[in-house]
Amino acid sequence: MPRLVDTTIRVLSQEPLAGLMPTADVLRLAELLDGAGFAYLEVSGGGVFDSAVRRGVESPWERIRALKARTSTPLALALRGRFLVGSRPVGGDFARRFIASAAQSGIDVFRLHDPLNDVDNLREAGEAIVESGAEFEAGLLYGSGRHEALVDAARRLPELGAARILLNDPAAVLQPHRASELVAELREVSGLPVGLYAQGAAGNALAAALEAARAGADVIAVAVYPVALTMHRVSAEAAAQALGGLGLATGIDLDRLWAAADLVDEHIGDEPVAPVPPRIAVRAAQRKLPVGLVAALDVQLRGQAADDRLDEVLEEVDKVRAEVGSPPLAAPIGQVVASQALLNVLTANRYSTMVDELRDLVEGRFGRTPAPVDPALTRAAELFENGHEDPVPVDLDQLREEAEGIASSEEELLLLALFGEEAEPLLKSIRDRAGGEETLASGGVDRARAERIREVVRIVQETGIGEITIEEDGTRVSVRRTPEQTYTPPPAAVLPAETDLAPVAPRDDSMVRVESPMVGTFYRAPAPGAAPFVVEGDAVAAGQTLCILEAMKLMNEVKTEIEAVVRTIHVGNGEPVEYGQLLFELEPVTGPPQL
Repeated sequence: MPRLVDTTIRVLSQEPLAGLMPTADVLRLAELLDGAGFAYLEVSGGGVFDSAVRRGVESPWERIRALKARTSTPLALALRGRFLVGSRPVGGDFARRFIASAAQSGIDVFRLHDPLNDVDNLREAGEAIVESGAEFEAGLLYGSGRHEALVDAARRLPELGAARILLNDPAAVLQPHRASELVAELREVSGLPVGLYAQGAAGNALAAALEAARAGADVIAVAVYPVALTMHRVSAEAAAQALGGLGLATGIDLDRLWAAADLVDEHIGDEPVAPVPPRIAVRAAQRKLPVGLVAALDVQLRGQAADDRLDEVLEEVDKVRAEVGSPPLAAPIGQVVASQALLNVLTANRYSTMVDELRDLVEGRFGRTPAPVDPALTRAAELFENGHEDPVPVDLDQLREEAEGIASSEEELLLLALFGEEAEPLLKSIRDRAGGEETLASGGVDRARAERIREVVRIVQETGIGEITIEEDGTRVSVRRTPEQTYTPPPAAVLPAETDLAPVAPRDDSMVRVESPMVGTFYRAPAPGAAPFVVEGDAVAAGQTLCILEAMKLMNEVKTEIEAVVRTIHVGNGEPVEYGQLLFELEPVTGPPQL
């Protein structure tokens, strides 16, 4: 008989739902789910770590330990192969230390998949999971269009120590009949039990789950009804009842599920949770793309007054994906492909600029793609090698010395290594609490509620409302605008669109303007505390790095195409920049620079 795996807590703890439910109620929810009869509760993953770091309120490690203290059902963590919970691959020692920390914090089951379905990328982390005594669930992503590659990967998973194969459909393209066929075939070639993670609107995910169960799938991933409805997941209540009607009883306590649904509904039932417009959902379904990816592209295009070009960009996504070897479009590979497609369309010249991560993908630094990379794209990537240095694996012991006073434990060090300076506000918050300093999060206010208070402040600032008062669970908060208060709007959320070479255009005064090829954040140095790439007055050679632009966790270098002297830097470190904004002015030199 199939068993259900609950993903409610993980989905509630990542965008766009992160922070809507106070931590105290998340823990109450865990206690309800704990007695409902699930095989395990998937409580964390890459999106959860990312949201926790960006919000800077609560450590994702603390959340896991708090959940573990209140449950007896096994807890699970979803990992992206060598990427773990980040956007760049890490080395074997890093993976082992991360998994050891997760297991010590209370993780019993690891759902480990590689964004390229490259089994070799699972080896080191898989070995670490087995050594930790936890259960290794090997995920395979559906959506590359390479059936033989999927089957071949399944054959190799038993040698890594996998206890189960989990067929994962991140783009909601798995049809019910294919779910049935694949579950049976993957089980036959691997000798392992097979489960299903499916999502999608219009009932397709539930239909795929039912057919997979009829074919012998032993676990099905679900979420309680309000979360399933909001985020297009398989409803736990609907799946339990439908499977029971097919004679495949799951042992789920429906009364506890409805109680859990009521608790969740109290917090997200009336919230305006980033709705997906029907035109976005339809395009995603028609083109077999993850709906979140299509929505992010739409936001980026609207920010550049080019929303009428969405279909053009989606067509380019298909082309780029085929050229880079037809990978599934799960995170973070989907963002890399979409970013390059966006650049190709907006610059009106395909691959005149190239996302750093796309070049890494083309050159095999992320692993083997399901299909061969287009040779023409390989040659194009080689043109961007001038001045490019391969990323150096993080040395955690060296970072510990450099981060003294920032990261005081192994798990904090791992966060700093994965997220860089983005993690520093969270780590400071943790230090403040440990030192007894009063903050919103440490001064008796629930951490999630503290974030809600900050959101109220932002509403007052943005709307011009004079005063707003909110009362919740006995806590009354009033926010009043003062006459001298000013507000600078935050940068809009964007899809990453990074590049190696910034477009340059000479001015009448013979200076060369280096303009931003994207919307993002400007960084003058490769890491916090490091020396800047350039300062005013520096002589630079062709291909030399001037700065880094970051958006949606993709970090890319902007380089000069000419020999020049840096005369003016127009942006401060950490400041947001718009597409086409002036970053540097360079004075070209035809001989040795005259400083």
